[in-house]
Amino acid sequence: MNKPLRRVSVFCILLILALLAWVTWLQGAKAATFSDDPHNPRVSIAKYANPLGNILVGGQPVTGSTATDGTLKYQRTYKNGPLYAPVTGFSSQIFGSNQLESLYGDLLDGSDSRLQNPGDALTRQRPKGGDVATTIDAKVQQAGYKALGGKSGAAVALDPATGKILGMVSTPSYDPGKFAGSGSGDQKAWKDLSGNKAHPEINRALRQPLPPGSTFKLVVAAAALENGLYSSVDEATDSPDPYTLPNTRTVLKNESASAPCKNATIRTALQYSCNTVFAKMAADLGQDKVRAQAEKFGFNNGKLDTPVRAGKSLYPQGMDKPQTALSGIGQFDDTATPLQMAMVSSAIANGGDLQTPQMVDKLTDGGGNTLQEYEPKKYGKAVSRRTAEQLQSSMETVVNEGTGSNAKIDGLTVGGKTGTAQHGVNNEGTPYAWFVSYAKDGKGHQVAVAVMVEDSDAARSEISGGGLAAPVAKAMMKAALS
Repeated sequence: MNKPLRRVSVFCILLILALLAWVTWLQGAKAATFSDDPHNPRVSIAKYANPLGNILVGGQPVTGSTATDGTLKYQRTYKNGPLYAPVTGFSSQIFGSNQLESLYGDLLDGSDSRLQNPGDALTRQRPKGGDVATTIDAKVQQAGYKALGGKSGAAVALDPATGKILGMVSTPSYDPGKFAGSGSGDQKAWKDLSGNKAHPEINRALRQPLPPGSTFKLVVAAAALENGLYSSVDEATDSPDPYTLPNTRTVLKNESASAPCKNATIRTALQYSCNTVFAKMAADLGQDKVRAQAEKFGFNNGKLDTPVRAGKSLYPQGMDKPQTALSGIGQFDDTATPLQMAMVSSAIANGGDLQTPQMVDKLTDGGGNTLQEYEPKKYGKAVSRRTAEQLQSSMETVVNEGTGSNAKIDGLTVGGKTGTAQHGVNNEGTPYAWFVSYAKDGKGHQVAVAVMVEDSDAARSEISGGGLAAPVAKAMMKAALS
């Protein structure tokens, strides 16, 4: 072979080797990248080639699939879509998915490796999708949704002993079935949802931290008892009325001038929601001790998964003494989600032990066989049993003799704390109404609930945690323990 021909042959061989290496790299190292690319139409074609598995509430599916005439053969359907949207999230042929629909997408569409067997590999067929069984109690969910009605707000109900989320409501809500397909109607529904100023797409129960107002006084009371500032909820505090914020001339007053807040006990201060007592208490403790207590309840944790990631509830750092005092009444830069405040109430109801909130009970394959079961997981020890019992006693006084009377339920022991948080500069916005609570039936059954009403048609003078939020909590607690 002459020299020029040999050079051409070597060059061609190098091109072939380069092509083989390129193909190998594409099919090996880059295969997962291409298969997971949402812009790859084959991904959606495969996902919707068969009916999806379902998300279950009380063993019954709240999702489904229906056949279409398009390339994507099936699309997602929802039963009582607005009721369960905060739980399921959405699965759309155009706009992707979120929440449980996204987190367990591989299981639901059958591509999870745990669903496959040797026969599937030979036939190159995708197995039937599996199911996601939630911890939601349909009665609790429906009670909360109905009670919130036309209000903008959210509510969370927990089983204190296990951390199971029994109800998670967010209003206004949306119907994920309206944009599950790929038609023009689906696109319009998505556009309408995205442009809705009420933001029904936000999961207010998990993802919208707001000032917790006076419900945060439970955290400050816990810090005072745990750090020995006061020995019991019935010991008189050193609390002037009114109270001048440290190093300022700003005078803090209580909502009711006639409330017995001067040197009040913690029990009385919770009963009448005395700002002066808890502002001074926070200042006396100092921000570090209050923050340490708040973090034991779950504040400042940006990685709380239910498995849906919850928004971070904040107790701030770097405050001066006046700001620390205001933080003690749930103002300044304090923020909390309804889930976070339900965790506070849950830990108190459960003797100080806080369980990690969880919304999924188990995963099953297409035949109903269990693939994974989720056991209760302890978050930590929030307070001692003695402190928990002291706070329980005080919260029951709030319901039986104080601002939480709207949460009373015949035959049940109920404890609670109201809160009305300021909103906007100089409180120009509509205040947020809060209520945190628990109920026990005397047979070992219990439930903890937190409710936040962001907006309603009530007159400003009528906005209060006891008036707007407590009835919602009552409805959910009654449904859980009926």
